Amino acid sequence: MDKMKDLSLEETMTRSKLFDLKGIPLTQPIASVWDQVWKFKARPDDVLIATYAKAGTTWTQEIVDMIQQNGDTEKCKRDTTYKRHPFLEWFTPEPPSARYSGVELAEAMPSPRTIKTHLPVQLLPPSFWEQNCKIIYVARNAKDNLVSYYHFHRMNKELPDPGTWEEFVEKFVTGQVLWGSWYDHVKGWWKAKDKHRILYLFYEDMKENPKQEIQKIAKFLEKDLSQEVLNKIVHNTSFEVMKENPMANYTKDFEGIMDHSISPFMRKGTVADWKNHFTVAQNEKFDEDYKKKMLQVDRFLPTNKGSLSKMTA
Repeated sequence: MDKMKDLSLEETMTRSKLFDLKGIPLTQPIASVWDQVWKFKARPDDVLIATYAKAGTTWTQEIVDMIQQNGDTEKCKRDTTYKRHPFLEWFTPEPPSARYSGVELAEAMPSPRTIKTHLPVQLLPPSFWEQNCKIIYVARNAKDNLVSYYHFHRMNKELPDPGTWEEFVEKFVTGQVLWGSWYDHVKGWWKAKDKHRILYLFYEDMKENPKQEIQKIAKFLEKDLSQEVLNKIVHNTSFEVMKENPMANYTKDFEGIMDHSISPFMRKGTVADWKNHFTVAQNEKFDEDYKKKMLQVDRFLPTNKGSLSKMTA
């Protein structure tokens, strides 16, 4: 018997290397299908959920799906998040049992489609602009985003090795991580919202007042929700409920690739967890760098109290 067949997928998985594509670090598999991604044909009724990785993407996907299904939880369990909403640029060629092409999945899907991407605004396929698609963007506090991304790298064998916490902080700050600079990402999409149909949301607002933000999304999607349905969506998209939902917590996809024993895909879903990770020195250095990079972006500027906004506080 072929000894390779006895090995688990986890043992044979090789972590991705990053490849520079138009100045943005992407995995080699994504780079290999970039032509297909760039030429992707959006449809006018597509809804695109765009985020920097680990900024509340899956949460937003579940909210959007529940709004579209009018709060029908059974319809929202028709498949996993990963299959319901094609991850546009993602491509996993091997092994055949785990092959995934976001472009192929989206192309085969009937309208209306909801599609997910982590691409920075300048790499979004032009057809989304041409078709004037509705886009929902979610930005998350930089430090919390960093912490979540670090733990995601630790448990996801398909991503580059994160190295130590200290090393990963340096990679994040300098933009040497998959999908590039957090700073450029949130600023790029922030500027684009003035020219396109983009609903720009903040993770912290969603945590603080989920009902208000869900209503905002529903209005953007031109959906009227009764109070009963709205309350149902708030409950079923809470972190506690989603963490136990196999159709949303990624326990049914990526077997042998995501190791939930290292860190669950849905880890904490809290605000200010960065305080459990950053040293005082790291925090001071990060804040100083943040001020320089985020200058002249209204929402991200320090408040008049002199402290940084909720995006880094």
